[in-house]
Amino acid sequence: MICFPNAKINLGLNIINRRPDGYHSIETIFYPVPITDALEIVPAEKDSFSQIGIPLDTTDENNLVIKALHKLREHHPVPPLEIHLLKAIPFGAGLGGGSADAAFMLKLVNSFCKLNISDEELGKIATTIGADCPFFIRNTPVFATGIGTIFSPVELSLKGYHFCLVKPDISVSTPKAYSMVTPKTPSVRLTEIIKYPIEKWKEFMVNDFEMSVFKQFPEIRNIKDSLYAAGAIYAAMSGSGSSVFGIFKEKTSLSEKFPDYYVWEGIL
Repeated sequence: MICFPNAKINLGLNIINRRPDGYHSIETIFYPVPITDALEIVPAEKDSFSQIGIPLDTTDENNLVIKALHKLREHHPVPPLEIHLLKAIPFGAGLGGGSADAAFMLKLVNSFCKLNISDEELGKIATTIGADCPFFIRNTPVFATGIGTIFSPVELSLKGYHFCLVKPDISVSTPKAYSMVTPKTPSVRLTEIIKYPIEKWKEFMVNDFEMSVFKQFPEIRNIKDSLYAAGAIYAAMSGSGSSVFGIFKEKTSLSEKFPDYYVWEGIL
């Protein structure tokens, strides 16, 4: 059985305050996008895992797909599986690719083994794997608060818009990015901003990480400026970076503009 874990982007990201436990309270909107990996499981006499595509800087045992399998087995009987992962979503990009793989693994095994686990229980298991993982269980647009794990559904569709994502060969340290941000309460909530016409988002929607990350990596700022220059009606860095996306009304063809970067273009 095969599935195709997809990425997500952050539409705006406000860092509200620093919590006593050292984490930060945020608000953001997670939106699924059709940049995908491929994940396959088949019956086997013993567990095995193989991964091709983009090389990962982690061991197989520390891959979130394997962690998801172990977590599921803490609650339900799961037979040995042969697991194959084709990695195509860039990592260290603010796209949640590893979290998507883990969440889709939970859903795939649930279906394959006919475990009949509810989305609510899958979400609880996903929470123990990583902060973004629960989002991918239902995989629909949400307003996320707390440390990014409290979800409220939002009425939002970008269907039909053209989308371009650009990722430079830059790794951004999320802890360092947080350390350089001064938390504050936004004057307008994201739940209100997304009701505005998309053309207005540029005026009101922000990613609080951009100010500090752009200072450290001007190259990322240049990508955002280039997307606007190419006609994007909204562009932003996703999460703490390093990928930047642009939303367009018309079809884009920007691969030649960014020859040294990862570029994905398509329709949402």
